[in-house]
Amino acid sequence: MTHSNVIYTSFLSKTKTILFVISILTVFGTVTELLGGIWDASTHALREPEKFWTIQHLTIYTGVGSVVSSAVLGLIIMFLNYENKVLFKGIKIILLGSILQLVGGYTDSLSHEIYGIDGLVTPSHITIEAGLFFSALGGFITLCQIDKIKTSKIMPVAILTVILSISWIGFNLILLFASVILCIPVYGLFSSGCAVL
Repeated sequence: MTHSNVIYTSFLSKTKTILFVISILTVFGTVTELLGGIWDASTHALREPEKFWTIQHLTIYTGVGSVVSSAVLGLIIMFLNYENKVLFKGIKIILLGSILQLVGGYTDSLSHEIYGIDGLVTPSHITIEAGLFFSALGGFITLCQIDKIKTSKIMPVAILTVILSISWIGFNLILLFASVILCIPVYGLFSSGCAVL
């Protein structure tokens, strides 16, 4: 047996363990992103001058990096174990979330370079938040495919990340549509907008 066959066989024998690591990286990443997002939103609310490379954004993109790492590991395991398609539904969703977050993060960095501070609800933020939701959902689905005893402590956190990430999107969409109604009288009174965009 060649060295590559030994590595291949060893890697495949640990599929469940690797899926657990992927799930942990995803859940850790989404929790970090949620905490960084709350911190970033508070600075947006205070209208503090900001660039893209703030500690808040570094916290968010540390979480994104964790999720992207889990997606890369997931791609490797999917490539090596391609016949087991059902097992990798969660990883495909994590991969989608990673791509959305990377695209949203790049456009957010461009937005900050051009405009400086941006609002709470922007196309780049919505893209990142959609990616966050898909990553959280993919992590949860992947955890569901692993031994329940092994995942019992992390499962509540995974469920919470799914709930919080979808709530974040819902809150921002409500803010987006309600702000138009709420800002019209403010703009008329003070001749200054309170737009979130």
